[in-house]
Amino acid sequence: MNRTRTATTWASLAGVCLLAGCAIAVPGREPPKVSVYQNEKFQAEETYSRLFDASLEDTCEAARRALLSQGYLINPGKVGAVSGTKRFQPEGEVHVEINFNIVCVPDGRNAQLATAFVSAQQDRYAIKKSANSTSIGVSAIGSISVPMSASQDSMVKVASETIPAGEFYDRFFALMHRMLSEQTGEGTGASTAAVMKQR
Repeated sequence: MNRTRTATTWASLAGVCLLAGCAIAVPGREPPKVSVYQNEKFQAEETYSRLFDASLEDTCEAARRALLSQGYLINPGKVGAVSGTKRFQPEGEVHVEINFNIVCVPDGRNAQLATAFVSAQQDRYAIKKSANSTSIGVSAIGSISVPMSASQDSMVKVASETIPAGEFYDRFFALMHRMLSEQTGEGTGASTAAVMKQR
């Protein structure tokens, strides 16, 4: 009798929750996972861009110099875009690669300003060892494959993610501002400091 009541209760709760659009935890089952896209809040205060009091060319050049000053290898690109790559080895068999992508867009009246959109991706690699096999010729039966102790190492990507907006980009934009000040002179640099803001 108790089992029947319990089953009826769970069925009623499931029906109500289904109509309400909610999810309930069923004993013995894992709770439903939240999809990654649901964490995308599109909040205006957490963006990957800054507005600079400079032309498109000067803004992109400041981004290029900022990456170069930190040891990034600049990849060939088109006008209005800069990309760079830097590799790290935090552990013996772990390698990390950061890829920066900057797009500069003209902004303001007569395109006197420019917005820099920046996104960085972090890829993580691990060393994968695979054993080698060697063929040995035997006159009576042809050749046979015998596994040897030697191994071949190869890098395998194990994780990849876009670095979230925050202090990482704030430091990069601050360095861009400094490079822009050096490019355009002290007076313009002071103006840039007043205008540069998060969009």
